[in-house]
Amino acid sequence: MKNFDQSFAHFSRFVARRTSRRSLLTLLGAALVGAAGVPLLPVARADAKEPATGAVDPTQDPMRCEYWRNCGMDGFLCGCCGGSSTSCPPGTEMATTTWIGTCRDPADGRDYIIAYNDCCGKSTCNRCMCGRNEGDRPIYYPAKSNNINWCAGASTNVYHCTTTILLGMSEPVP
Repeated sequence: MKNFDQSFAHFSRFVARRTSRRSLLTLLGAALVGAAGVPLLPVARADAKEPATGAVDPTQDPMRCEYWRNCGMDGFLCGCCGGSSTSCPPGTEMATTTWIGTCRDPADGRDYIIAYNDCCGKSTCNRCMCGRNEGDRPIYYPAKSNNINWCAGASTNVYHCTTTILLGMSEPVP
């Protein structure tokens, strides 16, 4: 222990001879700020769902508003609220009425018919809000309007989140 104490005392005197108190405090402050930023650096995580070498296309991730099926979405994504893109979270029920949209899948370039079903029965989820509104029509076109409380057909009209259910491929008009 004596060698450690002597080494530390020698090092402290060496630093004290060559630096002022202000410069030492500046260096310590910079080191603390730099150390606080270390957790913000990108790291390859072992449990990552995507490869660390490339980014996932947001149009293929159902948990993102940019997902291709969400083109007519105006609400909270059920996948962020305890359910999935096609099923309601526990404690909620799917409304019996829905609005319909047509979205293009960039992977195959085809148009698909999507049913946007609201899940009802709990208070609003308030996570993953998505308001793309592509193809939204005025309220006097109810089947194509996402501005209606579609929970009116459920046992309670309390809106929670919205699912995106693929109904089929859109046929081109001759």
